[in-house]
Amino acid sequence: MSTRGGESHQQEVTSIRTTMAFAAPARRIWDGLLFYEQIDERPPLYLRVLLPVPIGTEKADTVVGARVRCSYEGGHLVKRITEVDPKRCYRFDVVEQTLAIGGGLVLSGGSYSLHERADGRTEVAVTTRYTQGRRPAWFWRPVEAAVCHLFHRHLLAAVRRKVEADAVPDVSSD
Repeated sequence: MSTRGGESHQQEVTSIRTTMAFAAPARRIWDGLLFYEQIDERPPLYLRVLLPVPIGTEKADTVVGARVRCSYEGGHLVKRITEVDPKRCYRFDVVEQTLAIGGGLVLSGGSYSLHERADGRTEVAVTTRYTQGRRPAWFWRPVEAAVCHLFHRHLLAAVRRKVEADAVPDVSSD
């Protein structure tokens, strides 16, 4: 419970999930998705204005209990890995945040899940969990969800372009 302006508010965790289909098997997607802070594509301007820009991941690890430090312009996050099922699921809690996000948003965790489909494609889902910082919550919730989906789509599209480009054989000759 937290108190703001004399009112008592239950700190409610919001969960936002975005999915995208990839024309690739889960084994090719897995590594690119785990450490998305290292994607080569800079976010579009609207995301750079709204969210901290990812720089990279220090101590990239996939062992349950490990702490992974993710650097952003203006701060960092430390994630504690809570579940790893290779090429299927990766979950983490955010245990440290030195980033200013959206008027006081506090990240609490997230996950990536991959589901291979019969047609050879893989459905990838990214979930972000956070506690809202702005009030009234009913007004800000749709705005925060829209920004979160924009970020997830940028991340997934960048990983998908890289994975699908890596699958194209190099036919250039010397």
